[in-house]
Amino acid sequence: MPSHMDYFDVTPISLWLEDYSELRALFNAWRAQGVTDLRAFVAREPQRLKECSDSIRLLRVNRATLSLYAADSFDTLSRRLSEVLRDETYGALTSELERLWQGELTFESQSVNYALDGRRMDILLKGVVLPGHESDWGRVLVSIEDISQLEDARRGIAESEHYTRGLFEQSPVSLWVEDFSAIKLLLDEIRGRGIVDFRTFIDVHPEFVERCLSEIKVLDVNRYTLKMFGASSKTDLLGRMPEIFRDEVHVSFGMQLQDLWDGKLFQQREVMNYALDGNPLYVHMQFSVFPGHEDSWDKVLLALTDITARKKAEAYLEYLGKHDVQTGLKNRSFYVEELARLERKKQYPITVIFIDLNDLKGVNDTVGHMVGDALLRRTGEVLSQAIDKLHHAARIGGDEFAVLMPGASEETGAVVVDNIRKLTQLNNDFYTGPALSLSIGVATCHKGMALEDALRTADLAMYEEKRAYYKSGIARDRRA
Repeated sequence: MPSHMDYFDVTPISLWLEDYSELRALFNAWRAQGVTDLRAFVAREPQRLKECSDSIRLLRVNRATLSLYAADSFDTLSRRLSEVLRDETYGALTSELERLWQGELTFESQSVNYALDGRRMDILLKGVVLPGHESDWGRVLVSIEDISQLEDARRGIAESEHYTRGLFEQSPVSLWVEDFSAIKLLLDEIRGRGIVDFRTFIDVHPEFVERCLSEIKVLDVNRYTLKMFGASSKTDLLGRMPEIFRDEVHVSFGMQLQDLWDGKLFQQREVMNYALDGNPLYVHMQFSVFPGHEDSWDKVLLALTDITARKKAEAYLEYLGKHDVQTGLKNRSFYVEELARLERKKQYPITVIFIDLNDLKGVNDTVGHMVGDALLRRTGEVLSQAIDKLHHAARIGGDEFAVLMPGASEETGAVVVDNIRKLTQLNNDFYTGPALSLSIGVATCHKGMALEDALRTADLAMYEEKRAYYKSGIARDRRA
C-alpha cells in the first residue's frame, strides 16, 4: 500500500510542503516590538513582505508542481524561486500572512506566479498548517491551482463589458435602455379581454396611452443624451421626464404601441421631444427589443438622432417654395395653386383684390433699387396687417399683389380695401422717403359665376385706379 508521501507525489494538483517556523518566530519578534496591526505594519515598511517570504523554507514539491512550473528537479525550482515569486506576488501574500497573524491555521489567496520558462500564471493558493504542528508551523501544506484560463476568460468578459460600455457612453447619438415589461402586460391584458381593433380602442380610451407612457422605466442613458436634452446629470434628466415627453409625443407613442400590438419589435419613426430649456427637439427614433428579451420586453434600446437642423432646413425650403422672401407674403406659386384649389372647392362667395405698387420703376430709376425694395417690404407689412389669417396675400409679379378671400362677401372685401388704405397712410406717416402708393381693384365671385371673370373685373378696376393715379401727374405712367 503506498505511503502518505507516495500519495503526495502522485497527486495531480501542485503540492508544496513548506516550513513556516521561521515566519512564526519573526511574528513573535514583531509582537514583542509592539506590532499589533500586521497589515498597517507592512504597508509602512513594504520590505517586510520579502522578509516574510524569505523566512519560508521549501521542503518538498510533487511531480505536478515540477510540471506546472517547467522545472526539471526540486533543486532547480528551489534555487530559482526568485523567478517564480516576483513583485506582483507579494500583494496577495499580505492576506495570507494576516490570517496566520490572527491565529488562523488555514489561508487562501489568488495571486500570480511565473513558470521557469517565463510563462505567467494566475493561481489559486490554499494552505493549511498540518496537524501536530499548530504550535511551531513546522509543516505547512500548500496547494496551487493554475486558473489562468478562467482568469483570462474573466478578463475577456470584463474587457468586453468595458468596451461595450464605452461604445454606449461615447456614442454620438442619444441612447436609452428602457424596461417595457409593464407595457407588455397591459397589452396582453386587453388582448385577453377580446380586444382586436387596437386603433379603435386607443381612440376611445386615450387614457390607456397615457398609462402606458407612465409605465416606461428608464434603466440607463448615455452622455450624449444629457448633452442633447440639456440635462446636468442622469438624475436631473430622469426627474424631469414630463418636460421632455409631452404634447405631440402622445400621438407618436400611440403609433408605437400599435406597432408593438402588431408584433413589430423593431421600429423607426420621426418624433418630437423637448429639451429641458423648452426648445423642441425633432428626433429620428429607432426602437429595438434586445435579443433574448422578446418574451418580456424588459430591456429595449432606443436610439435618438437629433434631426432638428434638418427639420428646420426642410421647413425653410417649404417656406421658400410658397413665400416671397422680400415681402414675407405668399408667392406666385402659392397663388396659382390656391386659384386651382378654389376652382375645385368653390367656397362662394370668393372676393379677389388686385393691388399694384405705384411708380416702383420711377423710384428704382431715380433713387435706387434699395429704396424700391424698401417700398416692396412696406407693402408686405401693410398687407400682412390688413389680411386676417383665414385669407392670403401674395406677391404675383414685380410690383403686383393679389388677395384671395374665399367665403368673403363684397362688404367684407370693401372693409379689407379700406383697411389697406388706412394702413398705407399710417405706414407713410411712420417711414421717411418716397410715399407708399397702391392702386387697388376688387371683385366678388358668386355661385354660378366663373372665378376667371371676377379676376378680370378686379384687374380692370385696379388698372382704372392706376390710370387715374398717373393722370393726376404724380408720376409718369410707364405702361402708357
